[in-house]
Amino acid sequence: MTKSFDFYFDFASPYTFLAHKQIREFEKKNSIKINYMPVLLGALLKSSGIKPNADIPIKGKYMIKDCKLWAEKHNVTFKFNNYFPINTLNLMRCVLVAEKKKISQNLINKIFDAIWRYGLNLNDNTIVEKLLKNIDINPKTFLIEAVDPNIKNELKKRTEDAFNKGVFGAPTFIINNKLFWGQDRLEFAFSETKK
Repeated sequence: MTKSFDFYFDFASPYTFLAHKQIREFEKKNSIKINYMPVLLGALLKSSGIKPNADIPIKGKYMIKDCKLWAEKHNVTFKFNNYFPINTLNLMRCVLVAEKKKISQNLINKIFDAIWRYGLNLNDNTIVEKLLKNIDINPKTFLIEAVDPNIKNELKKRTEDAFNKGVFGAPTFIINNKLFWGQDRLEFAFSETKK
């Protein structure tokens, strides 16, 4: 039997997009659902004392090439977003609203693709609203729900809970009380699903 695992993610990370694409394939092949765990990457990095890649020019430049290599290796259509970094705070809150409405998987797929496949500027609310309309979500009411204090507090709590479990970046995978960080460690998480 194949076990599921927790996948801590934030749309801000191109490596998380690459992991997401591999996870979707794994889900199909194994007829299981992975537990998508929305968190705020910026808050995790800050709590961990880690500078974001975007703040380190030489590392940011390398990251673009590296992501393209990994995308080619896994046959994933990938475009490094020219608007990087994307402020994903409200997008991550939208995931929590979508969870409550049982539509999170579709929303997650569409947002990841919008940022890292099509290179859309999701810093622009007009584009976010159009994306939501295209998946039959009323953007006005949905975005109002996303800034509800309960949703804000829930995302903050989930991020703090993740940090308390040892999560310091995204993507991170937890299975069998083992933590794996980075999309290049995803194969270890996949192996653990068989144990």
